Amino acid sequence: MGQFWSTTVLDFFIALGVVLGGSVLGGIGALLTNQPPMDTMWNLADQLKIWALVAALGGTFDTIRAFEVNILGGELNQVGQQFIFILSAFIGAHTGTVLIRWLIGEPS
Repeated sequence: MGQFWSTTVLDFFIALGVVLGGSVLGGIGALLTNQPPMDTMWNLADQLKIWALVAALGGTFDTIRAFEVNILGGELNQVGQQFIFILSAFIGAHTGTVLIRWLIGEPS
């Protein structure tokens, strides 16, 4: 598997792991602090989506800088690759949110 596909799959699973792990561990923390764990997990899943994207991409400034350099340099292939990395991370974060909602019984 090439570097491109490895990075794409890794971005997906990092974003998925941030949402799932943060929500589940936040639910455990809510349980320990006598708060409703299911509501906390649902709220955390929505709130962690953007942070999952940032974590998966390694910082948004690097990605934005890559867009700038590649567009100005005329390397549209690299711009497409960066877009696919962002899309992969977004799909991973959204999948994590859907799985948390399914786990707690909320409608998607």
